[in-house]
Amino acid sequence: VGIGIFRTVGGLDLICDGLAWCFQAIGVDTKFVPALPTALMKPLSGSGARGMMIDAMNTFGADSFAGKLACIFQGSTDTTFYILAVYFGSVGIKKTRYAVGYALLADIVGAISGILVAYFFFG
Repeated sequence: VGIGIFRTVGGLDLICDGLAWCFQAIGVDTKFVPALPTALMKPLSGSGARGMMIDAMNTFGADSFAGKLACIFQGSTDTTFYILAVYFGSVGIKKTRYAVGYALLADIVGAISGILVAYFFFG
């Protein structure tokens, strides 16, 4: 498929291309794939995800499906590892094993919900 706009991010383009190939193989519409870098970056870095969102809007247009979905991703998930490091560290919680898993699960649910909402309103 090759969305081709995120080549400077390293392996992120490979992940998105692989996901696009998998979704195409099972017959799912793949117009959401160009916005996936925003969803994949958001748990790691809020400013990095904002940069991915701006790249999607500059490349595809602010009114495009990918641009709108990137904005939905920006608002539907949170910077998981920042929250775990700062907030848990400030109150002295050291055992975050289950919190990491459930927080990442919440990020996945937020991303899937964002895709469904975007298809409902803009698809």
